[in-house]
Amino acid sequence: MMKLKTKTTGPSQMKGSSAVGDDRPMDWELRPGGMLVQKRTPDSDGESTPTPTPTPTIRVKVKYGSTYHEISISSQGTFGELKKMLVGPTGLHHQDQKLLFKKKERDSKAFLDSCGVRNKSKIVLMEDPISQERRYVEMRKNAKMEKASKSISEISLEVDKLAGQVSALESVVCKGGKVAENDVLNLIDLLMNELLKLDAIMGDGDVKLQRKMQVKRVQKYVETLDLLKIKNSMATIQTQTHNTNNSNHQRQTSRPSFANTKLSTIQEEQHSTKPTTPSSTVVTTKWEIFDASPSIAPSEHAVPPRFNWEFFE
Repeated sequence: MMKLKTKTTGPSQMKGSSAVGDDRPMDWELRPGGMLVQKRTPDSDGESTPTPTPTPTIRVKVKYGSTYHEISISSQGTFGELKKMLVGPTGLHHQDQKLLFKKKERDSKAFLDSCGVRNKSKIVLMEDPISQERRYVEMRKNAKMEKASKSISEISLEVDKLAGQVSALESVVCKGGKVAENDVLNLIDLLMNELLKLDAIMGDGDVKLQRKMQVKRVQKYVETLDLLKIKNSMATIQTQTHNTNNSNHQRQTSRPSFANTKLSTIQEEQHSTKPTTPSSTVVTTKWEIFDASPSIAPSEHAVPPRFNWEFFE
């Protein structure tokens, strides 16, 4: 019995072989698990990326007054998009427009195809006075808010300048120095003026928040200046007290010398006016002595004469 020989095909032969019905050679790749498989290519994949179907474009007729406008738009677009496209031809703001299709007003978020709009469909455009008035009110409100925000920004810049002056005065007082009281009062007045400006600003939302922040800043600086004024006044009182004590001390130290001088002067005067003793008297007058006679009264210091009297029984 004859043995059948089987022919094995190696990777080299498989690489050069071709698939059934395909004359192109196949490439092989080795997977991490050791399996040899045919290399996949985008052409060999059975799956193909589907080509997106283009959205059909339709043309609609929009009547505004006695004028018709033809607009090309996607069938899957919205009435809001159609309103924005009508701003140029009609001159109406898209918020002031009202679109009617089949005698029914359509919302801006509604899709054209969902509402049954087809090619050459007719749509009526009308002006919406309520929306226009609402938009004007919104515009005035936005303008007012913008003006208020600008005013707050200007006030903030002015407060920043005044804050620098407050910091300078605070540093001087904290170091033990003194500042002029008028400078502190003037700064307080300027800050209070800015606070009055902030009170006159009215607004909501961000404007209200900005205004509140600036008011707190101004109040904080005013409180700081009030404390600086008190500290400055205390420093002035202490300085005056110190100067008064020094002057009193100088007076007290200078008074004894003046008293001693006055006392010595008085003593000298008393010494000069004190009567002299007899022993220290110097007689400079020469007296002429005369004989005593009855006709002449004896002087006050003369010695009375002595007579010998004869007694009779």
